[in-house]
Formats: sequence, C-alpha cells, structure tokens
Amino acid sequence: MPAKTGKEYIERLKKAKNNVYIGGERVEDVTEHPAFKNVVQSMAKLYDIQHEKPEKMLYKSPTTGDLVSKTFMLPKTIDDLIERREAIMEWQDFTKGVMGRSPDYLNAEVMTMEAAYEFYGQSNPLFAENARKYAEYARENDISLTHTLIHPQVNRAKIQAEQKDANVALHVVEKNDDGVVVDGIRLLATQGGITDEIMVFPSTVKKAGEKDDPYSLAFAIPNNTPGLKFLSRETFDYGKNSYDHPLGSKFEEGDTIVAFDNVLVPWDRIFILEDSTICNRAFAETNAVVHMTHQVVAKDIAKTEFLLGVVLTLMDSIGIDGFQHVKDKGTEIMLTLENMKSHLFRAEHNAKLDQWGVMTPDFEALNAARNWYPRVYPRLAEILRILGASGMMGIPSYDDFNSEEIGPILHRAMQGKNVEGFERVQIFRLAWDLTMSAFGSRQTHYEYYFFGDPVKMGMAYFDQYDKEKYKDMVKDFLKREDIARPSAIGNKLNV
Repeated sequence: MPAKTGKEYIERLKKAKNNVYIGGERVEDVTEHPAFKNVVQSMAKLYDIQHEKPEKMLYKSPTTGDLVSKTFMLPKTIDDLIERREAIMEWQDFTKGVMGRSPDYLNAEVMTMEAAYEFYGQSNPLFAENARKYAEYARENDISLTHTLIHPQVNRAKIQAEQKDANVALHVVEKNDDGVVVDGIRLLATQGGITDEIMVFPSTVKKAGEKDDPYSLAFAIPNNTPGLKFLSRETFDYGKNSYDHPLGSKFEEGDTIVAFDNVLVPWDRIFILEDSTICNRAFAETNAVVHMTHQVVAKDIAKTEFLLGVVLTLMDSIGIDGFQHVKDKGTEIMLTLENMKSHLFRAEHNAKLDQWGVMTPDFEALNAARNWYPRVYPRLAEILRILGASGMMGIPSYDDFNSEEIGPILHRAMQGKNVEGFERVQIFRLAWDLTMSAFGSRQTHYEYYFFGDPVKMGMAYFDQYDKEKYKDMVKDFLKREDIARPSAIGNKLNV
C-alpha cells in the first residue's frame, strides 16, 4: 500500500490493540484514552500532511511505483539529500521540533538498512536479507516505529552479565525452528504506545564486549506481539485546553519501559543475534548514525526557530526588547540558530557517496552539531525563563478569563505593551509550556540526553577528533626560527 493517511494510522492502532499500560491499568484503545488521544491526532496530522503536500513529501517507490514517504528515500545526489531534508522539515514545521521521535527519525535508520543490508549478513546471510526485506516492508507500508537502545539502570558500574540479576536486561532465552525467544527489560521507547512496531537495536554510545553477546540483539516486531508490554510513565497531557497547555495538549509523545515476557521473534525479523562486535559497528558502518543525525539537526533548527519566535514575541508583548541585556540574550539564541544552520549547510554540501552508494552528509559537521546542541539547549530554555520573569508564574487559565467575575479584572491586569491581557497570557503560557511545565521540563531533559550522556559523547568526540594536524601546526611554528638550545640547559642535561 502507498503512504498512509492519518485515518489509516488511527485505524491500525485500533486494530492492533497494543499492550499499553498507564497508571497501573491496561489501555483498551490508545486512540481514545485521555493520555494518548491528542498526540495520536497530531501523529495522524503528520501522515495527512504527506498527502496535502505530495510534491514535497512523497515519491514513487522503486519497487511498486506507489507514492511513498520521502523520509524513506535513498539519496543518490546532494539534491536528493536536500529534497529528503525538506520533506523532514514539513513535519518539523508542524511539530515545531518538540516531537523528538516523529516518524522521520527512525525512517532514516530503516533507509540505511535498505542500502547497507549486506553489513547485517556477516555472521549469517539470512540477516542481510532480513534487513533488506524489512526496509522495503516498512517503506511500502509506511510503518510507524518506536525503538529501544538501552538496558535498565540497575548498576552502571557492571556489565549486564555481572549484574545481581543478570536476566533483568533483554536477552536470548532460546532458539527454535520458529525464531528466537527473548526475555527481559529495555528502556526507553518514546511513542511506544502509539506506533506500529518496535526496533530493538544496540546503544550508539555504550560499547559491548564478548560477555554481552547474549544481550547483543537487533530485530523488529509488531507492537502487539504476544508477551510484549509497554509500561508508560504518567502523561504530561493533563487534558487541558490548548490555551492552558498549547504544546503538552498536542505533542506529548510519552516514554515507555518495554517488557519482553518470553517473546518469540521470528527468524525473518532478526538483523543481529548474539554478536557484540557487529552491534558495536552497526550504526557507524551502515552510516545510520549520520542520516539519523541529519534528521535531528533539522529538528533542532526547527525547534530553535520556534523558541526564538516565542522569545521575540514575549519581548515585544511587554516592551523589553530595547534593553541591552535582553537584546544580548536574544542574540545568544540567534547565534545558536545560525550556527546550527551552518552545520547543516556544510553537512549537505560536503556530502559524498558512501560505500553503499548513498549520498551521505559530512558527519564532521553533524557530529559537532549533535554534541553541541544538548549542551546549549538548556541555556536557550533558561533565557526564555529569565526574560519571562515573574510573568511565567502569573499565568491565569482559560477558565479564569472565562469567569464573569474575575475575567475582566485579569484581562485588564495582564495587558501588555500592545496586546490585551488574554493575548499576553496566551504568549506567556506558551513560553511556560515550552520550558517550565512538566512537558517543557521534559523537553530540556530530553534534549540534554538525546544521544546519551553528553560527557561520554564529548569524550568519544575528543578521542576520534583528528588532533595530530593541530599539534603539528604548533611544532612547525616553533621550528620556524632556528633557535639554539641554551648551553646552560644542555650542560645541565648532560650532567
């Protein structure tokens, strides 16, 4: 079938009846449950946008000729790469970058599986064919995906095999004619309750060793597979109107703990099995990390543009845009935005064909951006909070304004430089929901840990960086002058 519509997305979720739990109870229908129904509608809108803007979002499938999502498209030229990113930006323009796991993120991983499928066949040729077929299946059926990368936080000082309960992490239990039985827990599947399937892949940051082989897996299965449960945290969508919670009421993705209770994974759905070496190399050698980061940087740009817009609107609403320190803080956000755009431009225009024949962005530019943004985003959120000051606390609700008794008082009391009270509070509630509400706080935390611990990310970045040429530059500079070694130093060393 071609690219799905929002209606088809919802119908699939209703039919699947995924095992989703929240507040200690199983959810009968995620499309109607208060914790999920609004974000389901937002996801449905993303799929409808594909059909509203087919020239931007869709292309002809190379196998069926049907119109499918460009977020699955294998770029062969720089123009293809930009075209694919522009399709991504259509979705990001709708979400304003606050949905970290919109479908385009994992579609980038699936895309690389189509091209680099041979990588997965190193230990078993079957797995290469599985990867190729799954990528085609996901593209042709517009599969929505969640994913899980990490083990439970039990004792980070020990590997999984040495944990007090070595079976708590997802691991292989047995192999039979039908497939592989797995059991245990994985974290942290965003959108776990509102997608079609789950991808289990190795961590992009934490490398595994030989003792981790039983835990070293990659596969994909439907979310309604028997024995698979998604345990959702409490929702940050409080069922309020979009005036009170303009972001949380639409884009609360949810995060889930994933429990596998002796789940059977069919042989044709396995990509890596009990091989820590292949797991360690998967994201880098298939260039999945590059294409996924390309999507993330596009998302970060959309998010920063939106945050800047909120800051500028807030400044204007209360007349603080002429103060020196206010302008300086606005400049910080502007510089961040332009830096991220520059990273993206360099990444795309320095792209090259990789060994799999895919036009792949310059990872040096993307890697710098993905290491830098988690460090700077908390500052951007802080700037918005600082500029909002006490106004971020004095934010009446829609019901307050709707009161015949106090509504007129608030409308007058909350007025701004050039806006009425109801409109000014709407601006401040948006700023609050982006940075200070439970939804907003999760945004800051989520960005900080998007790719993992920023310190570990930074250490890895430092270790892989080409440092020798810069040290050689200094050595060459010091050698320009033929300065004789002082005899006193020479004599002292000779003693």
